[in-house]
Amino acid sequence: MVKLYLAVPCYNEEEVLYDTTEKLTKKYDQMINDGLITSDSKIYYIDDGSKDKTWTIIDELHNKNKYVNGIKMSRNRGHQNALLGGLMTIKDDCDCVISIDADLQDDINTFDEMIKDFENGSEIVYGVRSKRATDTAFKRMTAQGFYKVLSMLGAEVVYNHADFRLMSKRALNALAEFKEVNLFLRGLVPLVGFKSSVVEYERSERLAGESKYPLKKMLGLAWDGVTSLSMKPIRMITSLGAIVFCISLIMLIYSFIMWIIGNTVSGWSSLIVSIWALGGLQLLAIGVVGEYIGKIYMESKHRPRFIVEEQLK
Repeated sequence: MVKLYLAVPCYNEEEVLYDTTEKLTKKYDQMINDGLITSDSKIYYIDDGSKDKTWTIIDELHNKNKYVNGIKMSRNRGHQNALLGGLMTIKDDCDCVISIDADLQDDINTFDEMIKDFENGSEIVYGVRSKRATDTAFKRMTAQGFYKVLSMLGAEVVYNHADFRLMSKRALNALAEFKEVNLFLRGLVPLVGFKSSVVEYERSERLAGESKYPLKKMLGLAWDGVTSLSMKPIRMITSLGAIVFCISLIMLIYSFIMWIIGNTVSGWSSLIVSIWALGGLQLLAIGVVGEYIGKIYMESKHRPRFIVEEQLK
C-alpha cells in the first residue's frame, strides 16, 4: 500500500473547505478499504495568506478529522509558490503527493488510477482534461491557444494539464533542485523527467466561491510561463529587427532611385506612419527584453520562494 499525501493550496476558501473535507474523507476511507493507501495517509491544506477564516477552519478540521493537517504560509505569495511550499514541506514524509485545488473541480475519483499508475512505475501522473465543456467559449479558446503558443515557443508542457498531478518522493526531490523564483510548475515538472503517465478526467463546476484565477491572473501566469521557459520571444525580436533593417535598406535604395529620376515628392503620411511603426516596435522590443532582465534581477536576489509560518501535524 502507498502512503499518500494531498497538497491542497487554499486562498480565501472558507466557503468550500467543509464540503471539500467531507468528500476527501469519504474518498480516503474508500481507498483505505480497497487497500490502495495506508491509514496514515494525510490531507494537507496549504493556506496562502488567506484574509478570511480559512486557517481557522483548517485548524478546526485538524482537531476533528484524523486525515487533515495544515501548512500556513507567512504571507500571500500566489498559488504556484504556495503549492511548491507545501510540496517541499511534506515530500519526505510520504511515498507520493497528489496536488489538487480546494474547489475539487478536478475529479478525485481519478486518485485510484493515479495510485495504480504509480505502483506500476510512473513517477509523475498528470491529470489531463478530456474536454472543456464546463468552460466558456472565451476561456476554452484562450486556454487552448495558450498551450499551442507555449508549444510553438519550445516550452515542454502537457496539453490541457494544470496542477492536478501525482508526484513521487523521488520526483519531488528532483523538483527541489530547480531554484527558479519565477515559478511555472506545469512547465517545470515535465523537465524533471522520469517515467510519467496521463489520467484523463472531466472537470466539474466550482462548488462555491469565486475562481482565484480571473483573466488578469491567467494572463500573468501565461506570460510567466512563456518568459520562464523559452528564449524565443527575444529571438523573434532579433529576427523582426533584421527584417525591418532589410526593409529600410530597400526603402533607401528606392528613395535614391526616385531622386535620380527627379521624382522626389515627399510623403508626409508615409513618414509619420514609419516613425510610429518603428517607435512602437522599439518600445515593444524594449519591454520584452525588460521582462527578461527583471526576471534575472529577481533570480539574482535569491529570495526565499515561500516561508512556512505554522504547520499542523
